[in-house]
Amino acid sequence: MAPPRDRRPGFSRRAQYGVFFGYILAIAGGVVGAVLLALSLLNPTGFSVARAAVAEVTAPVSSAVAVVVDSVSGIPDAIASWWDVHGKNAELTAQAARARPALVAGHLAQLENARLRRLLAVRDLDPAVVVTARIVSSSATSTRRYGLLNAGSWQGVREGQPVLGPEGLVGRVLETGPNTARVLLLTDPQSIVPVRRLRDGLPALAAGRGDGLVDIRVIDTDDAHFKAGDLFVTSGSGGIFGPGMLVARALRGGPETAPAKPFARPDSLDIVSVRHIYSPPLLPARAAVPGAAPLPSATATPPAP
Repeated sequence: MAPPRDRRPGFSRRAQYGVFFGYILAIAGGVVGAVLLALSLLNPTGFSVARAAVAEVTAPVSSAVAVVVDSVSGIPDAIASWWDVHGKNAELTAQAARARPALVAGHLAQLENARLRRLLAVRDLDPAVVVTARIVSSSATSTRRYGLLNAGSWQGVREGQPVLGPEGLVGRVLETGPNTARVLLLTDPQSIVPVRRLRDGLPALAAGRGDGLVDIRVIDTDDAHFKAGDLFVTSGSGGIFGPGMLVARALRGGPETAPAKPFARPDSLDIVSVRHIYSPPLLPARAAVPGAAPLPSATATPPAP
């Protein structure tokens, strides 16, 4: 059926006004377009000014509309990104949980590797090492400080031999049995070790206090002054302890004495090395001077009276 030729909206005033204003707007738009076209052809400068004015007026509206459009159009992407990030976060959390035991195992292996390297350094091919032994017990509460080794005279351990750990000097052998040895620890009140300050070679004595620390005491030096953090090593004086073994670090300063903490802690050690007793090298014999009288010999026969 063909549409009716009469397109009148009927008796509705609202519909009639809508059609009327539609025609008005269409005619107005045509007139404005014709005016702008004529203006652009006849007066380009004026048209540019009018176009700039219109752009200034409509720019804020266009910006606001663009922001709204971008926000609305970005909602699906934001939702997709949220779901993607949420899923990746859950996946990474699961991976971290699975990798945590391996991380702990690797850290423990690293610590064990460092400890074994120190033990290898203790057991290095050093002719001064008698035997490498284990500290099976040590006293930590009484005033006397002893340690017990699981090696004795059958392994070559003798009284007086120094005992050294990976971190520093532990003490010296006090008594020996066939397969055990008693060690006088560095912190025992009866322990006295000749030491020197590492930074300037100042001679001193490290005397045990019985409380896990040692006292660093000067030796006939009036101008000595200890500082916190001073490092002390064995000096080799008097034999027994070879030079250069780490002994202790000063905790506080002092003019004549200073408390120090030993580097080696027997309660945390498991492997130590027993060293030969250190003997200072003999002085070289004095060469004979040509034309000088020979030195008298102790074994020479005395002249007859």
